[in-house]
Amino acid sequence: MSRIIFWLALVFLVIFAVRSKIREAQKRHQQQFREPQQPAGRAAGQAEARAVAEAETMLQCAHCGIFYPASETVQARGRDYCSAAHATLPGV
Repeated sequence: MSRIIFWLALVFLVIFAVRSKIREAQKRHQQQFREPQQPAGRAAGQAEARAVAEAETMLQCAHCGIFYPASETVQARGRDYCSAAHATLPGV
């Protein structure tokens, strides 16, 4: 009778240990893929203002219509182009 109790207790402990390891792994997995939390209060407003201040104006190429940063513009004939090749095309 004591052998049966011993084996049942052993099986119970093994099952308990395996379940706890699985739960830990699931928690780590969820934390790894969780999105970072936004800073609270005034810090959130400052972070957004900084991001807006760092954003660059985007322009649209008069030839192909692609949007590109204003710092990379090539101007010709009063229009904005994404590259010198597009600016030199005839009939544009």
